[in-house]
Amino acid sequence: MPIPEVIGYGGPAALTGVLVWAAVSDAIWRRIPNRSVLAVIALYVVWAALAGGAALGPALLVAAISLAVGFGMFAFGIWGGGDAKLFAAVALFAGLAHMAAFVLVTALAGGLMAVVSLASRPTRALVIWNLRGKDALGRGIPYGVAIAMGGAVVIWCQLLGWIRPYTVF
Repeated sequence: MPIPEVIGYGGPAALTGVLVWAAVSDAIWRRIPNRSVLAVIALYVVWAALAGGAALGPALLVAAISLAVGFGMFAFGIWGGGDAKLFAAVALFAGLAHMAAFVLVTALAGGLMAVVSLASRPTRALVIWNLRGKDALGRGIPYGVAIAMGGAVVIWCQLLGWIRPYTVF
């Protein structure tokens, strides 16, 4: 494998590693470390600099909108604050061109996790339903895992050319 190709895979590999860190932390402790979110942002800054700043404007716009929507979901108790921050940070990599794929894969991963959680522990599902998230047992699924899965799938599919950019015009 030529050296430029190896370097091209380094960014997605590093992003995947950081996303695994965030997902494992969310799954075990139900917290997404701010350092993992900052690491995703730092990786994007390096990636954007190496790419010559291509598509920086649309990526920042998508991230800002994602952060606003995510914190709205946080305010209504749908997501945690870490989920909102991680989603916005990963949205930088998805950019405007791949945001629809990122949202779709994240939603499908979260839905699959919810179905597996409900099927594997029906009593816990009843507790979650009755408590409406007011107790530690009723916290639902660690959605940071779904966000990490969505981000990893989109970045690797984008790199390998398996998804085409969505264009508005």
